[in-house]
Amino acid sequence: MSSPSEFYKSLPPITKAYGTICLMTTVASHLGLYRLENIALIHELVFSEFQVWRLLTNFFFLGNFSMNFGIRLLMIARYGVQLEQGPFQRRTADFLWMMIFGAISLLALSIVPILRGAFLGISLVFMLLYICSREFPNAQVNIYGLVALKAFYLPWAMLALDVIFGSPLVPDLMGIIAGHLYYFLTVLHPLAGGRNIISTPRLVHKLVARARLEYPTNARVPQERTTGVAFTGRSYRLNSSTGRGFSLRRFWSS
Repeated sequence: MSSPSEFYKSLPPITKAYGTICLMTTVASHLGLYRLENIALIHELVFSEFQVWRLLTNFFFLGNFSMNFGIRLLMIARYGVQLEQGPFQRRTADFLWMMIFGAISLLALSIVPILRGAFLGISLVFMLLYICSREFPNAQVNIYGLVALKAFYLPWAMLALDVIFGSPLVPDLMGIIAGHLYYFLTVLHPLAGGRNIISTPRLVHKLVARARLEYPTNARVPQERTTGVAFTGRSYRLNSSTGRGFSLRRFWSS
């Protein structure tokens, strides 16, 4: 068993940065270092008073300290790591662009009055879960040791749990929409003979290179699938050079 510090150091850069910022945002709020309304997404203030920082800061608050906050933070660690060390291995710029595209999509959705919310961080986390379920659709997951199912159905199972626990459904649904939009444009549409129309901008590649954020690994670079059917995910052999397999089961059963 690795120590918490060793586990933290082993996290890939984008997942580590986002999870850390979310945690520190809640800690600072709990200590009263700022007021939540100063970082919330309030469209009127963004456009009338040009408080553009709200377009970014609203993604960093996942709620006050609670069971739900812990679950969301754990989801970042699990699904962010799975994606950044799997399909996006040695593709840090692409992973960062996925997060940026998801944030932009959620901001666009939030213009719709029925979907409007002060904080979109939960939706961005749920987008990670959705994309992970599409990249590893046949992986077996175990939810709280009670229900075993394929990862393909995990977003809908988590959505059902939110219904049971009385949590708002709009953030989850927005995450599903943003995740499906990204997956369709970057995977399903190219598989059907189209082109990737949202490829990672050169500016993002330069930013990652300048910040030296590329995640070092000795594992074999995963190969994207070029043929197949929709919603079966891309095929990968993760950590194949070390002889260790990968499964979502170990996360949910631990």
